[in-house]
Amino acid sequence: MSVELWTIVIVGLSFLIYLYIGWRSRVKDSEGFFVAERGVPSIANGAATAADWMSAASFISMAGLISFMGYDGSIYLMGWTGGYVLLALLLAPYLRKFGKYTVPDFVGDRYYSNLARLVAVIAAIFVSLTYVAGQMRGVGIVFSRFLQVDINTGVVIGMVIVGFFAVLGGMKGITWTQVAQYCILIVAYLIPAIALAVLLTGNPIPQLAFTFSDIADKLNQIQVDLGFKEYTQAFVNKPMIDVLFITLALMIGTAGLPHVIVRFYTVPSVRSARFSAGWALLFIAILYTTAPALSMFARYNLITSLHNQTVEEVRQLDWANKWEKTKLLAFEDKNGDGRLQLTPSKDTNEITIDRDIIVLATPEIAKLAPWVIALVAAGGLAAALSTASGLLLVISSSIAHDVYYRIVDPQASEQKRVFVGRVMVGLSLVAAGYFGVNPPGFVGEVVAFAFGLAASSFFPAIILGIFDKRTNSTGAIAGMLTGLIFTSIYIIGVKFVGMPAWFFGVSAEGIGTLGAIINLIVTWVVSRLSAPPPVEIQALVENLRTPDLEDKQAVATLEN
Repeated sequence: MSVELWTIVIVGLSFLIYLYIGWRSRVKDSEGFFVAERGVPSIANGAATAADWMSAASFISMAGLISFMGYDGSIYLMGWTGGYVLLALLLAPYLRKFGKYTVPDFVGDRYYSNLARLVAVIAAIFVSLTYVAGQMRGVGIVFSRFLQVDINTGVVIGMVIVGFFAVLGGMKGITWTQVAQYCILIVAYLIPAIALAVLLTGNPIPQLAFTFSDIADKLNQIQVDLGFKEYTQAFVNKPMIDVLFITLALMIGTAGLPHVIVRFYTVPSVRSARFSAGWALLFIAILYTTAPALSMFARYNLITSLHNQTVEEVRQLDWANKWEKTKLLAFEDKNGDGRLQLTPSKDTNEITIDRDIIVLATPEIAKLAPWVIALVAAGGLAAALSTASGLLLVISSSIAHDVYYRIVDPQASEQKRVFVGRVMVGLSLVAAGYFGVNPPGFVGEVVAFAFGLAASSFFPAIILGIFDKRTNSTGAIAGMLTGLIFTSIYIIGVKFVGMPAWFFGVSAEGIGTLGAIINLIVTWVVSRLSAPPPVEIQALVENLRTPDLEDKQAVATLEN
């Protein structure tokens, strides 16, 4: 069968699985809709968390970023994985013990203020809409190539699928769908990585092939011959300070992502939250240790397949023709010599490659079996849809639970709360579709913006809310607003208005670190200059950090 037919079969089967799970997991009460009845087993929650967190940016775009940036691309590996460790060890158990539905719920109750809750809701919506734009673009890219439809049409198809299981099952449906999506995406990522490792090095384990073969030396030499810097040379694309700021922004941004934090509210206990964090880290590590290898294999394969080939030879490549139709791959024989050259100069480069197609196109370039190519497409869709569904629920719950139920109508019935939640999912889906059709950048870049916004708004409020009982509502509100506004203005100014990166050359992707520092300083100073929190709030914070009976029993068991 052709690649397109295999894609229809495999993607169709995966979608049927998602729809079936969504139908079987439909809920009627608010606890099931918002936190999956707090009954998700640790290992299942770990898989769901991994799928929720490893978005289209991880599956589709990260390897492309590393492939283009070389060593400097490691900022995404260090930032995203380090951030998850920070979240799992420092925040997740305490947030689960607090026992709320959402991050704005935590902020509103910890800072005893509906205004703080509203600011957190605005930040959650801001972060989630930015993040979900990248996911919907990822969906559109996959559909545009493998189903030969327009990218915008692909976005609409993805909206319909996500809407079905998110509206029906809420967090319960999303959770079990994400478990299935993790299984699909990790298999889809590993198979081509293993195949390429065997083809290029003879070693079937990508991590070992990447580390112990001579593939890096070969690629470095090719890069130098073409006029590029060595692939493994550090700080070629970005100055050291920007690398540091982006890494930190991704790290603390990960720890402040509302759609990942909410996953720890779905397990039965604090101990389950810790175990699910461990499982998630294992599941995430499988993909993230494979990504550097796949990036290098893809870069080597791409250059050797296209550079210095005649225009006629390239036109005979089926995969090149089909990707060219998506406008994500372009060829132009600028010097008229009949051959295509890949160079670092825009004036002489004749091969234009969108970073988001690297992972999706690599199996075709390597001439792997059509079913493998189709499986990668299904994996890319699974990664994008799993994260998109989690983000949509964050937006929905922020409005339906934190605004409507907690502020507007505290007496609302279970049925009305779930109804409002479902309506909000639908409206959020429309907004997500718009940003997917009109994205502000490529997938990985858009997602990096979301991490910066999360870093500058949520992380300081959460960390101080847990570990500093003196932090009050006035300080938290001032800090969140200052951090969010500063970071948003800098990102918009640098990326869309043409403003120079005035803070020591730090890019829009890294400015969230400075926003978080400003947030922390403003929160701490304003809290010290105003009245302390009520006694009961200070006692609540003290209790939050005190091991409960379950924790003590677990420690005693380990000691014995």
